[in-house]
Order: sequence, then structure tokens, then C-alpha cells
Amino acid sequence: MIEPTNSPDLDTLPVGRLGIIPLSGCMELGKKIDEYIVQWRKEREEHSYNPMSLGYLRDSYLVEAKVPRFGSGEAKGSITKSVRGDDLFILVDVCNYSLTYSVCGYTNYMSPDDHFQDLKRVIAAAGGKARRINVIMPYLYEGRQHKRNGRESLDCANALQELVDMGVENIITFDAHDARVQNAIPLHGFETVQPAYQFIKNILRHEPDLKVDKDNLMVISPDEGGMPRAIYMANVLGVDMGMFYKRRDYSTIIDGRNPIVAHEFLGADVEGKNMIIIDDMISSGDSMLEVAALLKKKKAGKIFMCSTFGLFTNGIEKFDKAYKEGLFDCLVTTNLVYQPPELMEKEYYIKCDMCKFMALIIDTINHDLSISELLNPIDRINKILTKHRNHEKI
Repeated sequence: MIEPTNSPDLDTLPVGRLGIIPLSGCMELGKKIDEYIVQWRKEREEHSYNPMSLGYLRDSYLVEAKVPRFGSGEAKGSITKSVRGDDLFILVDVCNYSLTYSVCGYTNYMSPDDHFQDLKRVIAAAGGKARRINVIMPYLYEGRQHKRNGRESLDCANALQELVDMGVENIITFDAHDARVQNAIPLHGFETVQPAYQFIKNILRHEPDLKVDKDNLMVISPDEGGMPRAIYMANVLGVDMGMFYKRRDYSTIIDGRNPIVAHEFLGADVEGKNMIIIDDMISSGDSMLEVAALLKKKKAGKIFMCSTFGLFTNGIEKFDKAYKEGLFDCLVTTNLVYQPPELMEKEYYIKCDMCKFMALIIDTINHDLSISELLNPIDRINKILTKHRNHEKI
């Protein structure tokens, strides 16, 4: 069941008949988004009588797309019904490693490259008949290869250019590793959405007695690249921030990167204060856990680890161990990428459900309205903080 809600105030005609295509890696996400939009549009009566809005009210806005594979591992994309004149939103989770396919009798797990190729296959299957194609890619494909150092490929920029060359008009991602990569497609829509509001709301729900002031709370960036993210959250909460910077051994390369020698801290005294460590992703988790351990050595209080994408590339056993050792109190990530079932069972884990927010974005863009208010959550954060200070239910 979805929670009851008031329909968003959207009084313009849609760009075209809405069609949502969730690829196989994010089918569950797509179904929940569809449920929200179906409910909201049933609450709006003004569009249902307009002949320009045929197909506005439907039982589902999902469009089935298939990507069957041949025995060699090759594939093709197909869409099962007409999308002529549709405003298509294609959802893809390039990090869903749980899906498999067969190659000459062997089982192969889908990589980000496989998911990206499937996205292009489905776009190609639309055959240019859709009125507009929008891609929602929560984790930006090759987002960590966003700049060139020496003789390297520039994968993220190339991928964005490929998509717009295929007719994609808008690309929506979340917490891009470096939003400047949008300079590769300056004449097309590119939005990177921050889940700061969802992090704050879920932490305050989990810790109703948390004191949000400079004397009791700090926001920590685990590296220099994430400083803008931490500065924003610290400013809206009205607290101080600190930062760790990584000292690396640039004479050595291990697994394609220079190993970290030490994490050095810059900031005020953390003793007795609760910490919110915020980053865009947890990959192996080593950096996040090392930062938490260093903060505990400095006699920090409770530690809340927030990350938009919980990839857990080396498993979650190290988090189990760290939690038992008291290095952190809770772990908060979104459901924008695949979450292993065992993670959902952990007592320290808090899931930020982004489905309603994504549905709002899709519904608003389909009506060709500005999403600026959705991208700037300061008013919603202030309302949450007011409720928290007044001891009201969030």
C-alpha cells in the first residue's frame, strides 16, 4: 500500500501521454512510482474531460520492454506496444549485479556496461516515434570516470553524448560524483538530485531525541570531493562541518588507484558531539569505516553514516563487525540502486525510500513544469526541523 497523499497541483496539459519503462534492473522501483502517479491522477478531474489529455487517466503507465538474449550473449531490445507520441521515462539501475544471463551455457552477471547497452537497445526500439525520451539513471553510468588524467578514456562524457545523439532530451541522475560532467551536453537537460531531505527526515525519525545544534551535532565529509555536499547539509541544519582529506601514495597504483596512506581531519573539536558522515556512495566501505573509527578515537558521540548509493562491493560483513565494535550507530542509504536482501535485515540499516520523490519528478516533468522546488528542499527540511524541535511526529 502507498500512503495517502494530496495530489500535486499540476494544472497544465502534459507534454504527451505518459509512459514509464523500468528496465529489468529496477522493475520494483518502477512499479512503486507507477502506483503513486496512478493515485495522484485519479485525484485530478480537470484533465480527464479534456480531449487533449486522452490517456491521462489509466490503471498503469508502465510500458513493457524486453531485452531477450541469444545463446551467444548478444541481445535485442523490444517494446511490446506503441509509444508513438508518448513522453517516455526510461528507468535504469546500472548497479544491479543480481541479474544474470547465459553465454554459451555459462552464467554471466550483468555489469554496468550490460545495463547501459540495454538502455540504448530500448531507446533504439522506440524508433524515434516517442514525442520525448527522458532517462532516469539514479547512479550515473561511469560517473567516477568523469575527468581525464593523462591518456585515459572519458567514459561518462562519452555515454552522455551517446544518449543525446540517440534522441534523449533529459537525463536525471542523483548525487552525481561530479556534476560538471554535464558540460559534455550543454544544450540538453541534465539534473542531479540531492537526497539531503530524505537523509535528515529518516535520521530524525530514527533518533527523535537528537539535538540539532552546533554544540551537539556535526556533519563530516570523508574526503575533499564531498565537501559541497557536507557544507550544504551543515548549513541547512545550522551546525559545523569537518572534513577528512586522504593522503595517498602517488608512487604506487593498486587496483587502478593510488592507495590511501592516512585520513587527516580538518575541523573543530568533535568530542561528545554526534556525527553525520555523508558521501555519495559506499563502494567497498573502507574509507567510511576508517573515518568512523578515527572519529570514535577523537571521542565523538553517535555516528550516522549516510550515502546515496550503497554498493557494498566487498560485502557487508565488515559493517556487521564495525557495528558490533560500536564504530557507528546507523547506516542510511537510498533504494535508488539494488539492495541485497541481507542488508534489509540489519538492525543498523535505515532505507530512504525515494519512490514518491521520483514519481513527483516524473509527474512534474510530464506536465512540462519546473522542478526547481523539488531540487531545492530547504523549505521541506525547515518544516521537518520545526516538527522535530516541537517534538511532533515526523
